[in-house]
Parts: sequence; C-alpha cells; structure tokens
Amino acid sequence: MEDLRTNSRRDWLKKTALAGSAFMMSEPIIAAVKPVAKTIVRRLPISVSTYSYWHFKPTIFPIEKVIEQAARLGFDGVEILHKQMANETVAYQNKLKRLAFNNGLAMPLLSIHQSFVQPDAAKRKADVEHTKRCIDIATQMGIPCVRMNTGSWGTNKGDAEYYRTGFEPPLKGFTDEDAIKWCIDELQECLRYAEKAGVTLALENHWGLSSNIDYLLRIYKALQASPAMGMNVDTGNFVGEPYAQLERLAPYASIVQAKTYYGGGEVYDKDLDYPRIAKILQKANFNGYVSLEMEGKGDPNTAVPKSLEVLREAFTYTV
Repeated sequence: MEDLRTNSRRDWLKKTALAGSAFMMSEPIIAAVKPVAKTIVRRLPISVSTYSYWHFKPTIFPIEKVIEQAARLGFDGVEILHKQMANETVAYQNKLKRLAFNNGLAMPLLSIHQSFVQPDAAKRKADVEHTKRCIDIATQMGIPCVRMNTGSWGTNKGDAEYYRTGFEPPLKGFTDEDAIKWCIDELQECLRYAEKAGVTLALENHWGLSSNIDYLLRIYKALQASPAMGMNVDTGNFVGEPYAQLERLAPYASIVQAKTYYGGGEVYDKDLDYPRIAKILQKANFNGYVSLEMEGKGDPNTAVPKSLEVLREAFTYTV
C-alpha cells in the first residue's frame, strides 16, 4: 500500500514538473505575439437630392417617393429641393420630416434659389426675405444647412458656350464689383437671421457670378467670421478642368454635391474622376455629407443606384 502511495506521489511530481517546464517554455512565444493594428474605415455619409428624380420637368416628382426610394437603396439622407416641395405648410413639412425619420434618413440640405446679382435693391431685398422664409422651413424640418447662390446677370441664356467658358457680361452701367458688394451685403443680413436659427448657409459655385472661383472666395472670406457661413462645393459646376479649382474650395466645404450624368447631361455633362475627387476632399479633412445630383437623361431608377455605387466606393476610406 505504501509503495502505491509513493508511486502516485512520484507520478504527480513528474507531471507537475513537466507542466511547469512547458509553461516556462511557452512564455517567450506568448510574449513575441504583437497586437494586430485595427483597420479603421471612414465612410462619408451620402444623400441623394430629390432633384435627381425630377430635373424641372412639367410633372413634379413627389419628394415622398424619393425618400422611400432612398431608404430602399441604402442612402444616408435626402437633400430637399425647395422648388420640388408640394407646398410650404407646416403639415407638409412635418409629413416629410416624419417620413425621413421613419426610414432612418437624415435631411442634411435644403437647396433654394435666389439671386443677389440684381441692380434693383427691392428685388434683392425680396430674395433676402425669401431666404429667411426658407431658413424657417429648414428649422421646422430639422435641416441644418441651406444652399445659397450668388445669382447671375442674366445676360447669357445658358447656352453650351456659357457652360464652357462661364463668361457672362454685366448689365450695361454695372460691373462685377457691384455684384460682389451686393452679394456680401445681402448675405450678411441673411447670416444674421441664420445664426439665430442655428442654420448654416452654404454658398455654392452655382454658375453666374460664382463661376469665377476668385469672386466666390472673396465673397466667402468676407463673411466667414459668421458661425453660420458655409460653402457647398458642386463637383459639376466648374468651368474647364475641375480638380485644381476643387482643391481651392475643398478646405472650406461644409457639404459637397456630387454630379453624375448617366444617359448624357440634361444641359452639359462631364467625365468626373471620383476617386481623385475623394482624395482631394480627404486631404482637406472633409468629413461631411456628399449629396448626389444625378443630372443625366438616363432613367433615375437605374442611374441613381449606379451613382450611389460609384460614390460609396470612392468615399469609403481606410485610415
């Protein structure tokens, strides 16, 4: 009996010693394993403009349908074109806001139309009041940003040559310097109203006076001290080669509108290199919304999903 107990004890000691040796031998192996760095993916949010389904055709495409379609396709938000709204009643605004919320979509931008390039002061003031009313709409709908234009002289009817050169002569008796001053003065009043509402006014390179990037930056920088001042950079609205001009505007971008032209452009079209555009915006530390404006003649039911695929690929970064 004693021998059995002795042998058992010896076996136990041998096993313990072997286990301890194995543990000691494994320590250097465990210590040599380095933690694997995680890959961080940054995916910019992408919205779709309701304009992508309409293009100012005689029959207005309902915004409700755009919201539902955007949710099915996997967009992050919907940009509302003011002219496409059925009306301005609070009940209608609340209906759109609730529909977007129910579908998990943001509404990052309200795109409006106004012009401050008008010699008639009364007309400029009317567009200031129009802008204030649209700021109220944005506030009601929970939209944080309103798209603004400089406006144009109206001396060029927007033919193909205009979109190639961007040149538009001033009205007789006036200069572009007059127009720049009007834009700054009227935007300043709009900004005071927007500051109280907590809404950003994003000035866009939207043809007219703003086709000249030097003019656009002069107006923006004169007003950038306002916490409500922003910039909407449209990738399709550059005269000539777009990338160098985009690099100039990218550091100031609050939101970006991304044009596509499937089926050929309604007025003009461009072959835009979105991976290159994405790199320019990434270098400028732009992290905001990219809003699709599909401006081609193609069927939006196929062109919009194709556009989303292009933008998703371009604006998904690995850092």
